Amino acid sequence: MDRGYDTQHGYARVEDDSSGSGAFGGSSQDRHEFNRSILREYDIRGVVGQTLDVTDARALGRAFGTVVAEAGGSRVCVGYDGRLSSPDLEIAVIEGLNACGLDAIRIGLGPTPMLYYGVNALDADGGVMITASHNPPEYNGFKLMLGKQSYWGDDIRRLGDIASRGHFATGKGGVLKSPMLARYVARIAADFLGGRDLSVAWDAGNGAAGDAMTRLCKLLPGRHILLNETIDGTFPAHHPDPTEPRNLEQLIATVKSERCDVGFAFDGDGDRIGVVDGTGRILWGDQYLTLMIREVLGEQPGATIIADVKASETLFDEIRNLGGKGVMYCAGHSPIKSKMLETGAPLAGEMSGHIFFADRYYGYDDGLYAAVRMLSFLSRAPQSLIEMMDGLPKPVNTPELRFPCPEERKFDSVAEIRDRLAASGADINDIDGVRVRTDDGWWLLRASNTQDALVARCESSDEAGLARLKTALSEQLRACGFEPPEF
Repeated sequence: MDRGYDTQHGYARVEDDSSGSGAFGGSSQDRHEFNRSILREYDIRGVVGQTLDVTDARALGRAFGTVVAEAGGSRVCVGYDGRLSSPDLEIAVIEGLNACGLDAIRIGLGPTPMLYYGVNALDADGGVMITASHNPPEYNGFKLMLGKQSYWGDDIRRLGDIASRGHFATGKGGVLKSPMLARYVARIAADFLGGRDLSVAWDAGNGAAGDAMTRLCKLLPGRHILLNETIDGTFPAHHPDPTEPRNLEQLIATVKSERCDVGFAFDGDGDRIGVVDGTGRILWGDQYLTLMIREVLGEQPGATIIADVKASETLFDEIRNLGGKGVMYCAGHSPIKSKMLETGAPLAGEMSGHIFFADRYYGYDDGLYAAVRMLSFLSRAPQSLIEMMDGLPKPVNTPELRFPCPEERKFDSVAEIRDRLAASGADINDIDGVRVRTDDGWWLLRASNTQDALVARCESSDEAGLARLKTALSEQLRACGFEPPEF
C-alpha cells in the first residue's frame, strides 16, 4: 500500500514516521493513575483541569493503543467534538497512540456517529472520540471502539490497570488525515426516500452535530429552519440535552411559529435525538420507536425490536400487534448495541433518544440518521405526525426521575429492593434494576451508570393507578432509607 495516500479508503499521511506496534515495555516513569471517577461504564468522562487533563489523554492513548496492538491492530480513527478543550486532548491522544506504534487517522471535528462511521468506512482497527456528550462545558472525555464494536464496562476499567502498571506497547506510529464530514453526511442523506416536501426545524444546540446538520439540510428536499447550528463549546443558547423539556423550548416555539411538520434536536455529540410534532408536543424515544417500527416491520416481518427498561408498555404492545418480537433490555448505548448483534435486531432505541438502525445502516446510535429516517417515513405516510401521535394509546406516566444516591449505595439499594420484592412473589423484571408489574401498570427503579443517582419511572392506564404505583415505589425507597423524589 502506498503510505502517502490510500486510494481505497481516502486518507493522506501528514507525518511520515515508520509504524507498526513493537514490544511491550514500560517503567515506573511511564505509570499513570487516572482519577477513578472518570472511568465510567460506557466512556471516560471528567472535569477538565480537575479530574481530567492532557496527561490523562496521552495515557489513555497509550493504554487503549496497547489494547489495539494486542489485538493485532495498526490504525485508529480519532475525532473530536466542539468543546474548547477537545483539540488539545485530541493531540495528546494521538501522541499516546503513536507511542504504541499505531497510526492515528484524524477524521476531524464532528459528532460521535461520524467517528463510528469513519471506523467502518476506513476499516480501521478502533476509534477514539473526544467528547463529553451532553455534559456541561467544563467536562470532556472519550468514547472508544475496538474494531467496529463499543469498548465499555470492565474493558474501560482495564485501561486504568494498564496505565497504572505502565506496561504499554511501544513503537513509532504516524498521523494520517482523512476528513470525514462530507462522506458522513452523504451517507446519511443516501437513505432518504423521497415523498412530499416537509417543513422542518432543526436545533443542534451549538453541539458537534452543527456543521453536519447544516450540510445535510442542503441535500434534503423541503423547507429547513436551522437553530444554533454554529458549533460553540460554551453552549450559549441552551444545554444540549434533548431529554430535558426546557432545552426544547426554542425548538417548540419555532415549530409553532413557522408551522413546521416536525422539529429535531440533538445532544452535544449528536448521537441522541429529540423530536417534536407540529403542535410542539414532545415525542420521547419509545414514541419515536412506536412509529418507526411500522416501516421496519413492514420490510422485515417478525423482526426483533429492542427497547430499554424505561420504555412504555405501549411500545411492546405495538411490536406484538405488528408481528414483531419485542425485547426489553438494559439501558445504555453500549449494551443495546451488543444485544442487537446477538439477536440480529434491525432497530432498537432508548427513552434517552439513542436510536439504532441496523437494517440499512450500521447499528449504532446516530441522531442525524434517525432524523433522516423519520423524515423519509413522514414524507411518504398518508397521515401527518400530529395525526399519528393523536392515534397512539395514551397511558399516564411520570417522566424519567433522577435523584441523588451515593455511588457506593446505588446498586446495593436496588438489589435490596429487588430481593425484597422477589421474596414477596412480586412480578419483576430484573434485567436492569427492577421493573415491577402490577394490575395498575408498572414502576421501575434502577441505578444510573453515568451519575451518582437512582432512576425511577411509573406508568399506568389512569391517574388513580399511577398514584398507587408512586406510593408503592415510595414505600420501597423509604424502606432503604431514602426520601422519595417529588413526582
